[in-house]
Amino acid sequence: MGGFFGAVGKDSVISDVFFGTDYHSHLGTRSGGMAAFDPVIGLQRNIHNIENSPFRTKFEHIFEEMRGNAAIGCINDTDPQPLLIRSRLGTYAICFVGTVINAEALIDRYLSANGGHFGAMTAGRVNTTELVAALINQKQSFAEGIRFAQEVIEGSASILLLSEDGRLIAARDRVGRLPVLVGRNRNGHCVSFESFAAQKLGYTPERELGPGEIVELTADRLTVLRGPGEEMHICAFLWSYYGYPPSTYEGVNVEVMRYRNGEILAENDEAAGNRPDIDYVCGVPDSGTPHAIGYANRSRIPFARPFIKYTPTWPRSFMPANQTDRNKVAKMKQVPVDELIHGKRLLFVDDSIVRGTQLRETVEFLYENGAAAVHMRSACPPIMYGCKYLNFSRATSDMELITRSTIVELEGEEGLRHLGEYSDSSTERGKAMRQAICKKLHLASLEFQTLEGLSRAIGIDPCRLCTYCWNGREPSRPDGGSVSPEAVAGK
Repeated sequence: MGGFFGAVGKDSVISDVFFGTDYHSHLGTRSGGMAAFDPVIGLQRNIHNIENSPFRTKFEHIFEEMRGNAAIGCINDTDPQPLLIRSRLGTYAICFVGTVINAEALIDRYLSANGGHFGAMTAGRVNTTELVAALINQKQSFAEGIRFAQEVIEGSASILLLSEDGRLIAARDRVGRLPVLVGRNRNGHCVSFESFAAQKLGYTPERELGPGEIVELTADRLTVLRGPGEEMHICAFLWSYYGYPPSTYEGVNVEVMRYRNGEILAENDEAAGNRPDIDYVCGVPDSGTPHAIGYANRSRIPFARPFIKYTPTWPRSFMPANQTDRNKVAKMKQVPVDELIHGKRLLFVDDSIVRGTQLRETVEFLYENGAAAVHMRSACPPIMYGCKYLNFSRATSDMELITRSTIVELEGEEGLRHLGEYSDSSTERGKAMRQAICKKLHLASLEFQTLEGLSRAIGIDPCRLCTYCWNGREPSRPDGGSVSPEAVAGK
């Protein structure tokens, strides 16, 4: 994943962009960068690896190193950025958030048509942001180029660009999978993925960009270069997992949605007669906690925190690149509260269950510390498909998903033809999958939120949500068709 923040004003915006970018640190752990424009110096750029040290510490000297009244910053989990690009459109800095599934096909097309080249990275990869810039440079203006890039990219592309004369150009993904907010204060404008970052820095939200909308910003003016499209598929995972609690997307606050989602989970358990006899409702920290608070409020069962995450030295459990090390760090961070675990029957709510690796270790940790029973509720439906539009999951294969691997163990490849039944807890297949996962993870019981329940908690028309990872529903294209598997694979 990743996130960006930019600002343009009458006076220096370096401080705003430094703090605004830092407020997106929950969205990426690989690299961070800033670029700025000053009328005397011109464009400047600074990038650092942040795998073993947070953005703030790597950029604490940025106030002496960089100056300007226009700047952009980016946190991401993929390629170093922002990049400085020199092209026929001029020299500019560019940040990109999203993923390009058909990168190889686009590279082949670009190389064969223009005889151009890309700087190669490890294993021959190219920087995705450089590819996006190359697509933009095919056209006669930034607006035309961004629109062209978004039309040919399979995946998603939200773009923030800083021109050589200090203008910001911001574009939301063609179907709006991620949010882009424009804020305003007395000094000028800002652009932010997370709404709270803009508000915390004193900007008043002016508008959320619509799907595919492109705007140009100066200190005094917002100019629409391309109006918003009608079709939207905003990622539902924003609310259930990776969005930051104080942020609001499409008018729906993340923290409030999570409380509501937990309440619906409790209602579902009550209606189905599945609510177990428990002492406490608990959240798998951190993003599972508000879902659990909602469950506890609705069920009137006490909320408790049986273990606390020790985060001063390891703020993110997945910072190490190696999965084994990530699991070890996650386990080392769990500090038990014995009085709330020993002999207690606990129901935990987690934001989601993907591979189940860390969750298995968490459950073992609870039993090792004397838990009498551990029940689990997932705040989202069973994940049946790896995300291919936003790159927020490290899964390299659908078979890494605990649901898929369990289904194959139960029924072989034939089971993959019945994913809808396995998602539904009322079917025999659905019950069998849940029982098998319980056995794998040593759970007393397991249930998932329904897709209908999740949509109700968000409160947005389900047709405007991207729910691909749960139901495999493909987005439509501008011509009304759908994306073919061949197109998605870049064939």
